[in-house]
Amino acid sequence: MSDRKRKASSSEEPVCALCGQADVDPDICGHTLFETGIRVHEFCLTSANITAKARPGIEVLPLAAIARKVRQANKKQCCVCGERGAAVTCAERGCARSFHLPCAKDGECITQYFGDYSTSHRAHPFHLPPGPSAGSTALNKATQEAPAEGTICLICLEPVGDSLSYHTMVCPACKHVWFHRGCIQQQALSAGTAYFECPGCRDYILFCEEMSNMGIHIPLRDASWEDEESYEPLVEMHSRCDASQCLYHGGREQALGADPVQLLCC
Repeated sequence: MSDRKRKASSSEEPVCALCGQADVDPDICGHTLFETGIRVHEFCLTSANITAKARPGIEVLPLAAIARKVRQANKKQCCVCGERGAAVTCAERGCARSFHLPCAKDGECITQYFGDYSTSHRAHPFHLPPGPSAGSTALNKATQEAPAEGTICLICLEPVGDSLSYHTMVCPACKHVWFHRGCIQQQALSAGTAYFECPGCRDYILFCEEMSNMGIHIPLRDASWEDEESYEPLVEMHSRCDASQCLYHGGREQALGADPVQLLCC
């Protein structure tokens, strides 16, 4: 049994009916939906070609469809971890391999996220054929050239290596800005659809299209830093004296108002 499965089975938290896991990355599997004792991850549901029925303010899980999918999945073995219960089938024509959605990243599979996640979102995962030539060509359509020796990721400033791989990506517009898949994924999650662009040339349209095709999840929302709560600390003024010996007669916690003594902030 894989480490991933052992960890899931020992958890007290209810597991997803479609992947058998509870402690997973929400960026990969989405939020958890539950009804009548059944829990499923949002993207596990859509990638298994099951659509939740939407009602005003709620999502109703199609329990009969989930039960059928679970029975089918119990007969299929995950091509990544080797365990049964693989509810996601490769979308590549002619391929019958299946896997658990949380195993996709470990198996270097691409999961495409398109559309409005709350309504018509559909995820279409597929694996890459084994072998460096097939995988490299599929993952770097923007360029057929590997990064030059010493090329760094523009986000983390660490080397990206000198060969094409699942873990390295290039901007399709300028074709010379490289980054790690994990780094650009984190940037997409922070920027959302409103601000996600090439960190080098700032291209937006071609860059977002290619990143989506290559499996980068770009949330359909505004940037995380646009949240009003993110700016609250910036307007807060320090109002406490931190000197080892405060000489103000009113005490270090008192407001200074019109008093001639001033609080100096570094």
